Amino acid sequence: MINMLNLNLFRKIGLPLYLFIYLILPYSAITQTLKVDFIRNLETSLNKRDLESIRKNFRNDENQNIPKQFLKIINDFPDSKWKIKRLESNIPNKEILRIKVSGRKIVNGEMHRLESNFDYVFSVLNGEIDEGTIKNLFTTIRNDDKKIDISFKIPNKVLTGSKYDIDIILNKPLEEVIIAGAIKPHQVNSFFEQEILLEPLASGGIFKMTRAPSKPGIQIWSGIIAHPEGMITFTKSIDIVDKI
Repeated sequence: MINMLNLNLFRKIGLPLYLFIYLILPYSAITQTLKVDFIRNLETSLNKRDLESIRKNFRNDENQNIPKQFLKIINDFPDSKWKIKRLESNIPNKEILRIKVSGRKIVNGEMHRLESNFDYVFSVLNGEIDEGTIKNLFTTIRNDDKKIDISFKIPNKVLTGSKYDIDIILNKPLEEVIIAGAIKPHQVNSFFEQEILLEPLASGGIFKMTRAPSKPGIQIWSGIIAHPEGMITFTKSIDIVDKI
């Protein structure tokens, strides 16, 4: 018997895709020189769910919103673990933090695992983080216990107006198994609670050629792969630049 997914069921689910932009912590109040102690204390506060300590790191106009966003992470993934590392920056007057968040939760008896990695690039102005932006964001949530052998080939950076490929490849031959999936772009600050309708995939993954916007900025792609072994949702940010 052909092993088929119930595609109609998946179409009705209307799963929201998490971009985890709320993982970013802009405007933290720190000294003019970013110190290891600050990074360690911030990481400890996040892992201990010390909202008061986190709130103290933010400017007055942000210290009410950020704890609410952090509470959303706790609710979504109560055991989330945070790791923060400072990177050497070759960008004048900019600092870079590499942030990794991992967590898991049980939904309808199934374990869902979160992995999110991104760089946070910012400047320090008057003791505060200023002009913070995300770079190289890649987030997955999956319930397959990593049984699906999958490769994500999405660039970190592309030139304005250029064509580029997005390939989500299932490395194991599927034979008669039918999978479903979809991918769509999002504008920055507009990717909360968005739905993607799944469609049958005739080939072993998602293969898409697209064109970058004509102006520099950040482009976001979100997608889903539904497989008999489980489901994988993913989000990826791409820097759109006018020179490489």
